[in-house]
Amino acid sequence: MSDQSAPVSLEEFNHRLAEISETMPKRLRQCAEFVAQNTDRIAVSTVAELSTGAGVQPSAFMRFCQLMGFSGFSDMQKMFRETYAQKWPDYATRLENLRATGDDSPSALLAEFVEAGRLSLENLATTVDLETLETAVNVLAAAPMIHVVGFRRAFPVASYLSYAFEKMDIAAVLHDGVGNLNPRHAIRKGDVVIAITFAPYSQETIDLAAYAHAQGNKVIAISDAPSGPMRKTDALMLSVSEVDVGAFRALSATISLAIALAVSVGAKRDKMDNGK
Repeated sequence: MSDQSAPVSLEEFNHRLAEISETMPKRLRQCAEFVAQNTDRIAVSTVAELSTGAGVQPSAFMRFCQLMGFSGFSDMQKMFRETYAQKWPDYATRLENLRATGDDSPSALLAEFVEAGRLSLENLATTVDLETLETAVNVLAAAPMIHVVGFRRAFPVASYLSYAFEKMDIAAVLHDGVGNLNPRHAIRKGDVVIAITFAPYSQETIDLAAYAHAQGNKVIAISDAPSGPMRKTDALMLSVSEVDVGAFRALSATISLAIALAVSVGAKRDKMDNGK
């Protein structure tokens, strides 16, 4: 491992990379070149995916991370995720950017969001693997209890799923963090977790999914990147990508996916109850 402290920003990372890349052994230089050309992928990919992209063994990629000053890949990825999260401006900045373009009138914004929603819904048909969706429905229909977790932007989706399951008499628990409570101990053998998170990813959601996976429970993930952090939980991935308007991202496609998932599970349960 390098005796230098790890870079704390992408600027520092790129500066160090430029300093030492020419002196690296061939395999590590391959890692350096791949990372330099694909910095946007580091935050949402696994070490196996990145090492394949660089044409090296995962062990070589781990040595590259250590040479850059990190304890390992997870440490390096954390820095990239934090940098990635900072790319999304706060709401005041987003509004200021909209005003600067002159597109902040109610009628213009409505038209923009309608169009973004239409494009997002069209994309949904290609981003979600239908076989995976079918498998997810079967897994959820057989679960004695469904645990739903989603924070920040994903919270409305998690709330809707919990509401829909309750109305269909399907046992479900919403993990909402109210009172800073963490009822992970409620996850029992055979239960299934639906984890909903989008970049920048919610650590609370990732942690609960990882806990459930470690206990042997199945995880269904609704997320925007098939190669994102939820992959580490061997989750059944339902990928959805929303088109944004001035860095504001709606939930048109995600809510549609949630409705389809909930109704499908309800219909499957009904068939099972009636012995069909």
